[in-house]
Amino acid sequence: MSGSAVDTTPGMSAVGTPTVVTRALRKEFGARVAVDSLDLTIYRGEVFGLLGPNGSGKTTTIRLLCALMAPTSGSAEVVGLDVETQGERVRARIGYMSQRYGLYDDLTVAENLRFYSTVYGLHGEARTRRLAEHSCALGLDERRNQLAGTLSGGWKQRLALACATAHEPEMLFLDEPTAGVDPAARRDFWTSIYALASRGTTILVTTHYMDEAERCQRLAFLSRGHLIALGTPREITAHFGQASIEDVFIELQRQDEAQYGVAAGGSR
Repeated sequence: MSGSAVDTTPGMSAVGTPTVVTRALRKEFGARVAVDSLDLTIYRGEVFGLLGPNGSGKTTTIRLLCALMAPTSGSAEVVGLDVETQGERVRARIGYMSQRYGLYDDLTVAENLRFYSTVYGLHGEARTRRLAEHSCALGLDERRNQLAGTLSGGWKQRLALACATAHEPEMLFLDEPTAGVDPAARRDFWTSIYALASRGTTILVTTHYMDEAERCQRLAFLSRGHLIALGTPREITAHFGQASIEDVFIELQRQDEAQYGVAAGGSR
């Protein structure tokens, strides 16, 4: 299996206005390089997957793109803004949802939505109107007075997505958002994701569920901070000579473990 990078021309669904552009993006933590010379373009309305074994640099890449940390060198633009010099404006125009539970258990569904929408700058009548439409679209109306802590995993996930998108962000980052959620809830979640993308929201998702990876329009594989493959799921499997994205992932993890002598770990 080749470890060289493949750079493919995106399909028609990915051609358009770039939402993310990185050029030689690099992040060091002391002597360790977490992200190394990353060149990446993600287009408006694209559902884009960022994959790789633990320690590959996925979460560091997301934190850089969310302007939560500064790059050591190189550059990144998100929604047309420089993440290093315009970080506050970047954060106001993106949404973020992680596998870590971020809801307030002792607040109702409506109260969680109101709190997060206020954090993102929505107020008054505009907030009321937006939350009414948003709750209806995601099927949360009937649970608006239920405490978040009493929701099932699937409903908590749906509420977390609603909170992350209440301000209608131009780009949404999803860092393993369906971890621990049942298959039916994961399927419903992806229906919501593609509905957002159809309205122009750009989606970047990391996942360890390879059936979800296959739902992405394009994928980037990272290994030890390096971009080693970029393309559609079909192009990725053909490049590595594997039958499925899951086989590609397993082989990359095996190579990392063989090269470093231990299971891949550390910074994600």
